[in-house]
Amino acid sequence: MPTFQYEALNGSGQQVKSEIDAGTSDEAISKVRSQGYFVTKIKEKASKKAKSSPGDPQSTATATASPAASSRRKKKKGINDLSINIGNVSLKVLVQFTRQLSTLQDAGLPILRSIKILHQQQKPGLMRDSLDDVATDVEGGTTLSESMSRHPRVFDKLYVNMVQAGETGGVLDVILQRLAEFMEKSQKLRRRLKGAMIYPCVVISFAMLMVSGIMIIVIPKFKKLFAQFKTGLPEITTILVNISYWMAHEYGWAYVLFTPFVIYFFLKLVGKTKPGRYALDVIKLKIPVMGKIISKSTIARFTRTLGTLLAAGVPILEAINITRDTCGNMVYEKALQKVHDAIREGEGFATPLRNARVCDSIVVNMIDVGEETGDMDKMLMKIADNYDEEVDVMVGSMVSILEPIMIVVLGTIVGFIVIAVFYPYIKLLQTMSGGGG
Repeated sequence: MPTFQYEALNGSGQQVKSEIDAGTSDEAISKVRSQGYFVTKIKEKASKKAKSSPGDPQSTATATASPAASSRRKKKKGINDLSINIGNVSLKVLVQFTRQLSTLQDAGLPILRSIKILHQQQKPGLMRDSLDDVATDVEGGTTLSESMSRHPRVFDKLYVNMVQAGETGGVLDVILQRLAEFMEKSQKLRRRLKGAMIYPCVVISFAMLMVSGIMIIVIPKFKKLFAQFKTGLPEITTILVNISYWMAHEYGWAYVLFTPFVIYFFLKLVGKTKPGRYALDVIKLKIPVMGKIISKSTIARFTRTLGTLLAAGVPILEAINITRDTCGNMVYEKALQKVHDAIREGEGFATPLRNARVCDSIVVNMIDVGEETGDMDKMLMKIADNYDEEVDVMVGSMVSILEPIMIVVLGTIVGFIVIAVFYPYIKLLQTMSGGGG
């Protein structure tokens, strides 16, 4: 009988690692659950005999345990070798799949048939290939959550744990519905933040393009006219001419064009290291106006994530671990790690979060009330809804502030160019009128 290695959480949320003998992975999971544990990871332990030789009877039996699934995987693998999947699945596609799977489960269809139906509806690409693998694994006896965990580019840790909680509680359709709502709200918040930045970025980019064109094409022609003046050029005009020469003849246009990309990739490179990422996250939170928006959106994200997981029945410590890994800011990751350690030691949620000083007092107090009443998940969702609204208001205010700032900056640049171009003519007219007098 095969031996399975597993990792699980006990009733107090502590991690347990052990082995169990069972015929299949489903049987092993059932045995572990009967002991009062919540399985987080399980895999079959490889035996030495199975690895010894291809002709060994035991290895032959293992290889032929599910011949249909094995042959399908080989055929599928041959097809997938010819396709290349770049990037991840879009959130819109994943939300649509989740809602449809929830509807099919609510209608009483078997999970394997539901996956196959949704697989046929997908366009060729990563999602379709992944669902093909998931269907093969489920048909071979693997749980849905375990098969999904093998495709992290499509189903992240949060998604897999939510599905696992739904399978454990027998409420997969309800959990999938909650998961779809969670992803839609997260997508709406991200879209709102990105939409707020598109307008100023487009205006600034167009303005820089126009100014660069003036510097490279127009100003050199004025420079030839200025050379005919017998009087010296004003200092402001000299500065403009020097900038124009730098842009046109000393590759200044390349500096202007590529500097934003260099800064972007440099920040990406710095963000690859933990100290660099932490430093960048601290700086982000200290940026005027934008820092507040990032802080409130991060709080909305982690409270909604944690509330959704707790409502799904995921143990508190595992839920905090998942929330920590998906909150998107290392300052809050460290705070949630402190909360996790404190709860493991028997303390509450609110006190370590208050000591971390990353959340407003109202957030901590609401969580404290949620702990006392036993409605932590509902209280966390209320916090998330409240902060989503605050972020919406702040984004609108930021856009309102950016518009006059951009007008002033662009007006200053245009004014500088106009004055620098026409001031020599004014000076020449003054000299000529003075000489004529």
